[in-house]
Amino acid sequence: MHQTPSNALITTREELEKRLDLTAEELAFDYHTTQVLPLRIPSNFLDLIDMNDPHDPIRRQVVPTSAELDCHPQEDLDPLAEVSHSVTQRLIHRYQSRVAFLTTDICPIHCRHCFRRRFTGTFQGPATDEEIEEASSYVAAHPEVKEILFTGGDVLTLSDARLRSMIAAFRSKRKDLVIRLCTRMPASYPMRITKALIAMLGEFSTAPFYLMTQFNHPRELTEQAIVAVRLFVDAGIPAMNQTVLLKGVNDEADVLETLCNQLVFNRIKPYYLFQGDLVQGTNHFRVPLQQGLELEKELRRRLSGLAMPLYAIDLPEGGGKVPLNQGYLAEQSGCGVWTFRTVEGEMRTYPDPEI
Repeated sequence: MHQTPSNALITTREELEKRLDLTAEELAFDYHTTQVLPLRIPSNFLDLIDMNDPHDPIRRQVVPTSAELDCHPQEDLDPLAEVSHSVTQRLIHRYQSRVAFLTTDICPIHCRHCFRRRFTGTFQGPATDEEIEEASSYVAAHPEVKEILFTGGDVLTLSDARLRSMIAAFRSKRKDLVIRLCTRMPASYPMRITKALIAMLGEFSTAPFYLMTQFNHPRELTEQAIVAVRLFVDAGIPAMNQTVLLKGVNDEADVLETLCNQLVFNRIKPYYLFQGDLVQGTNHFRVPLQQGLELEKELRRRLSGLAMPLYAIDLPEGGGKVPLNQGYLAEQSGCGVWTFRTVEGEMRTYPDPEI
């Protein structure tokens, strides 16, 4: 078996074939069309794949198949209407209290379920000084914005120096601005997270940072990934995880239960469990909503409140995030008594206070 350096990137079918025996569906993917997300897998993440399992959940997330070439009428390259909610070239203002800044289109890994494939890997590069100035000026003029998501792409593909100047540009205008660092780096390339990076973030103490990770399967929580997240948490930066519900990857209660409990054990709060977005070429990843609701119900029975993520859907056409659950309020009698169904399926009543 050909061995590649631990920091190598797999970006061509020829490189991939040296590491994996590709299935018919994987061989049928068109690597040369410009309409799909390019192949990009860090060698260390590829090493997590069980080479003997063509249906391996890690493999399914990163190795493209011909299913991505299927376009369904309900799908869109911009299902969340981010373009129409863009207030500058790189700044999206969909929710009143927070904005998302597209720091770069570069990612260490191209997940085949990526919802921002209209932007990711399109060779636009990091935000320019002018784009940063434009976005920071907008935030300065909108005090209702309390938080900014540094996303992309992956913000941690930027150098420490570039990231420092970006943070400084926003914090110089809004010292109170909470910054979320949205990154897949701990799972995909944990070597990027260094003590020097954490020390640089410590230079900005007027408002908190939050680390927003994406772990979709328990096997992604490697020892290296755990050590990387630990550097943030030990420095006072809370870690919160956003998992995408993916068919053939984590659409089983046992898998999600293990993932959520391992996250909590490693001081990472399970924050969201996202229903798959209606993005073009990802129909084969989407779990039927009824199945997702049944999974949410089972997880609520098994997990503590600390370990339970919020199952949510980002509605098409910019409708925003809404929570998904079976609902435990059964009825309201009109006589000041509310009837609930417990997670075990039993009925209980709760009276309103007498006025």
